[in-house]
Amino acid sequence: MEKALLELNFVKKIYGKGRAAIEALKGVSLKVYKGEFVAIMGASGSGKSTCLNIIGCLDIVSSGSYIFDGIRVEKLNKRQMALLRRHYIGFVFQGYNLLERTSALENVELPLIYLGIPFNKRKKLVYSALEEVGLKGWEHHTPSELSGGQQQRVAIARAIVTKPMLLLADEPTGNLDSRRSHEIMQLLSKLNKTEGITVVMVTHEKDMAVYARRVILFKDGLIVGEEK
Repeated sequence: MEKALLELNFVKKIYGKGRAAIEALKGVSLKVYKGEFVAIMGASGSGKSTCLNIIGCLDIVSSGSYIFDGIRVEKLNKRQMALLRRHYIGFVFQGYNLLERTSALENVELPLIYLGIPFNKRKKLVYSALEEVGLKGWEHHTPSELSGGQQQRVAIARAIVTKPMLLLADEPTGNLDSRRSHEIMQLLSKLNKTEGITVVMVTHEKDMAVYARRVILFKDGLIVGEEK
C-alpha cells in the first residue's frame, strides 16, 4: 500500500480567543504521498496558507493530528519542530527571501551552515544545486544583479540543497511574469519527477496548478474538492 509522507487528521486552527477567535481551519483531513506534486488552491482567507504553515511546522494545530513520515508533529516541542524543518523540509516563498548583499552561492550555502556541513562538502553541494536550477556561472552574483526569475531559482536551489523530503512552495510565481512563471513551474515539475521530491504548492493561478498531479480546493477553512 502506498505510504503517505504527511497526513492531517481533522485539523483545526484557531487564532485568538472568545469573541475575537477566528477559525482558520475547521477540520481538515489530507494525505500527501511520497513523490506527489500537490497544488492547494482557494480564495484569500480560505485557509490554504494556514494549512501550508502547519505542514511546514511553522505553525501548530489547535486540535487534530499531523503525522509527518510517521512522526506525530503536534507532540513535538519547538526545538524538535525546528530540527524537522531544517532536515526534511525546503521552503520557496513568493518574495524569494534572499539576503540582499550576499551572493547566490552564499544564499544557497546558508542552510548547510546551520546543519554543520563541512566547508568543502558545502561548496560541492551548493554548486550542484545552482547548476540543477540552471544558474551555473551565476554563483557570485547578488540578488540585485539577478532577474526575478533568477532570484526564485536561487531560492529553489537553497530549498533543495539539503536534499529535503518535502518542498513547500507558497505562491512561487506570484511576483513573476507569465514566461518566467512557467519556467519556474517546469523546474519544480522536473525536480519532482527526476529527484522524487514531494512538492506541495499554494497558488491562486489555475494555469500554474495544472503542473501538479492533484489539486486540493479550499474554501472557508475546509477542503471542498479535489481535481486530478
